[in-house]
Amino acid sequence: MGFSGYLGSALVFLLATVVAVPLFTRLKLGAVLAYLVAGALVGPHALGLIQADHEQLAASELGVVLLLFLIGLELSFQRLTLMRKALFTIGGLQVAISALLLGIAVWLSGQTGRTALVAGFALAMSSTAVGVQLLAERKALGSPHGRTVLAVLLFQDLVAVPAIALIPLLGDNGAQMELRGAAMALLHVLGALAGVVFLGRVLTRPVFRYVAATRSQEAFTAATLLIALGTAALTAAAGLSMAFGAFLAGVLLADSEFRHEIEASIEPFKGLLLGLFFLGVGMSVDWPFVAQESVRVVVGVVGLLGVKFALLYAIGRRAARLEHDDALRMSAVLAQGGEFAFVLLTLAAGEHLMEPSARDLLTAVVVVSMALTPLLLLAVERLPASASPVPAQPYDDIPQDQRPRVIVAGFGRFGQIVSRILRAQRIPFVALEQNAQQVETSRRFGSVIYYGDPTKPEVLRAAGAEHAKHFVLATDDPEASVRTARLVRRLYPHLKVYARARNRAHAYRLMDLNVHYVVRETLHSSLVMSQQVLSGLGLEPEQAIERVERFRQHDERMLAAQHLVYDDEAKLVQSTHEWIAELEQLFAEDETGQA
Repeated sequence: MGFSGYLGSALVFLLATVVAVPLFTRLKLGAVLAYLVAGALVGPHALGLIQADHEQLAASELGVVLLLFLIGLELSFQRLTLMRKALFTIGGLQVAISALLLGIAVWLSGQTGRTALVAGFALAMSSTAVGVQLLAERKALGSPHGRTVLAVLLFQDLVAVPAIALIPLLGDNGAQMELRGAAMALLHVLGALAGVVFLGRVLTRPVFRYVAATRSQEAFTAATLLIALGTAALTAAAGLSMAFGAFLAGVLLADSEFRHEIEASIEPFKGLLLGLFFLGVGMSVDWPFVAQESVRVVVGVVGLLGVKFALLYAIGRRAARLEHDDALRMSAVLAQGGEFAFVLLTLAAGEHLMEPSARDLLTAVVVVSMALTPLLLLAVERLPASASPVPAQPYDDIPQDQRPRVIVAGFGRFGQIVSRILRAQRIPFVALEQNAQQVETSRRFGSVIYYGDPTKPEVLRAAGAEHAKHFVLATDDPEASVRTARLVRRLYPHLKVYARARNRAHAYRLMDLNVHYVVRETLHSSLVMSQQVLSGLGLEPEQAIERVERFRQHDERMLAAQHLVYDDEAKLVQSTHEWIAELEQLFAEDETGQA
């Protein structure tokens, strides 16, 4: 007998969260799979502890809304502009080709052309909630494959409106629809987008300033929820995705001075509501139907995951220019069906475009594919180690009792200085170097160094990365440096990474991975040299030091600002000229002040 009322449902939800999430997290299966399995168990088709209704499932979608709002806060319009190629090119290719291939597969199974068209488009969509949550758990939203996944998911949200409009046109009454009605729907969409932009640009900041002046945390949280849910409601009324509206609101507030306070105020709501959404998806699985149609469900799930995974990998490698490992992870995250398919399939059945049995089968395929996605990603994450080239000679066997506080990757002229200082301070560290000759030479001088490749997970594990606190990335090769940083950030997110960059371009790539600190290898020595030159030209020593320090601070700000536009050469050149002019003006003001 199920629990009745919201109180009973809330108690079951909290109990499932407390029991399932820690268990699955301890097993390294992730929170998403925990919620899906818990929902399937407590739902009406299993234990029957909760009888799901449409209001509860609709309320659970607020977690997805808040999740996309927080993601939008991490992106400014400048960053979003840089994603336009991935958004339209990669996203367009994925949706178009997936819909075509999957539609043909459905048609070959004996369905009508109209049913195949709708089913192909529905199955081409991926789950925003599952994909983004899996990336967030791994802190991979800023990685190359994470940015590509986000671009594809945003494009899918954009094409949701024409997909919904397509269903009635294909239905039995489609011929009776007027062009005027379609035009009005388009005007509603454009009006909603304009309204969101207006609210974000004109009203939100004054509202937050007014509320912040009261110093009431409750009022600030309420204002944040009002903005996020209000914009979601506005876009939903126009037929757009609620999640897309919330994302756009977050982007508009990304440059706001209240950004970090906004994130902190709604983070707890996002986590619980998103868990409720996954729980609702798990509850919607009709297990008796799945058991009855087990063969067709298995064939559908394997076909869906197989077709989309292979296509996404090809697009990731060719169009997105991702490395092998990143293309595999992107494919695993996006291969499943999505929650948008539920809307399309239900609407199609209402318009008599497909039989209810076909709708139920496709819905089951989508839900099972969503449940399998965390396991598919875990399997993919264990593949890269076997893809690494075999070294010419075996790496050193690092003693397993290592408990270093610091790991130094790269023992050239840069890494040696860091290591000598650590050694003088009696700070335990492990140094790794891929050049066998360098290792032999350094050992003759008494250095404790091991021959190993820091881009290999087993080498990092043997070096004691789990116990270390800091990781010094002093590798000379920029490509190997970026690969190492990406691996360390993924496997050992607790490590603070201090990275050496050969130049600004290398620094930008490392900054994309959110390393703790990036130092350009020639910067400090160049500043010291510049200070000596200025002194030789007649400036007072204090004045030379002040000018060099002003340049250093200005250059650090310039590096951070250009990191947002470094993929756009025209904007990079323009900003460089602007920053140079600004620095000249600052120096001129210094001259005037000292005159």
